[in-house]
Amino acid sequence: MKFSPAVENLAPSATIAAATKAKELKAQGKTIYEFTLGEPDFNTPAHICQAAVEAMNSGKTHYTPAGGVPELRQAICAAAKRDYNLDITPANVVVSNGAKHSIHNVLTTMCHPGDEVLIPTPYWVSYSALVDLAGGIPILISTDESQGFLPTVEQIAEKVTGRTKLIMLNSPCNPTGVVFPVELMKAIGQLAVDRDFYVLSDEIYDKLIYEGNETACMMTLGDEIAARTIVINGVSKAYAMTGWRIGWTIGEPALIKAIDKLQSQQTSNPCSVSQYAAIAALNGPQECVSEMLAAFSERREYVVNRMRKIPNVTFADPGGAFYVFFKVSDYFNKPLQNGAVAKDSTEFCTKLLEEGQVALVTGDAFGAEGYVRLSFATDMQTLEAGLDRLEKFLAG
Repeated sequence: MKFSPAVENLAPSATIAAATKAKELKAQGKTIYEFTLGEPDFNTPAHICQAAVEAMNSGKTHYTPAGGVPELRQAICAAAKRDYNLDITPANVVVSNGAKHSIHNVLTTMCHPGDEVLIPTPYWVSYSALVDLAGGIPILISTDESQGFLPTVEQIAEKVTGRTKLIMLNSPCNPTGVVFPVELMKAIGQLAVDRDFYVLSDEIYDKLIYEGNETACMMTLGDEIAARTIVINGVSKAYAMTGWRIGWTIGEPALIKAIDKLQSQQTSNPCSVSQYAAIAALNGPQECVSEMLAAFSERREYVVNRMRKIPNVTFADPGGAFYVFFKVSDYFNKPLQNGAVAKDSTEFCTKLLEEGQVALVTGDAFGAEGYVRLSFATDMQTLEAGLDRLEKFLAG
């Protein structure tokens, strides 16, 4: 059987592949310290689960409008007003099966064959693949640790051409945890206005920002910038609802209507029960978000302090999300635990899993060879034991 070139050339998600390998070893009875997946380890708060039960018991288990039930679209508008003082209407909102689906919908709707999409690196593993699937051309903008993994406006401007359709931003960023300063966001937004392209602002980690860091919703940075901005968000990270698969797009009504039309042919609608759970998440008490953020903050402090003491390991301090993206290239081609030797990030992660029983994600999947990503969205006991094993592995 022959498959389409788009699928033939598609690489599997590196984060899911790493997690799958770790699960296989666990199934063999091995103890694996897994830091691969980007999902909170907390259970979905009880009042959100209860809303889902009530929705099922009341018969809300059938098709819904393709772009989401009116109550959820209104709840998203109310949350935008509460959290950012952003005034939008349900005509600006379409609900999809998670933020990844939302991004795919935007790219599929907006990109003509050959359109260019700017992506600062390091970037979330699926960005470039989703651009490829939409017929666009990913244009990578390299950043490095010395600049805090933040692109400069000059770097972006150099990559803009007459074929540039949009730029994809992610703040806080997966994999680095870096938070884009508000002034940088404004400058990028103004460049989009001046050079006639759009900003896709992936704000899925917007509620996971640590003390001393500040960001903003891209749509609040001025009317001209707002008109050039498409915001992606969802309930996965803030409310520990990764499996419920509810994300959304905020944009101009014409784009939202086009995505709604696409989705009507593509998936019919997001899960009905999950939509009512998401309403409870957005409209209900928000203390659960603060409690999870406090736990992540404690873990972040522990991991960062531990890793600062490891020789020849460097990273940009994560200001948000729950990742540390650290350099390991100084350990390439040197004896590691049990004499293991790694020549690149992928081999490093493989050897670390086999010899140290620690699962990380290779940095080349994020566009940054020489680095690896650790997710600290797990309990302190696991973090302590896993970091002990990492140190032992590096010490050889």
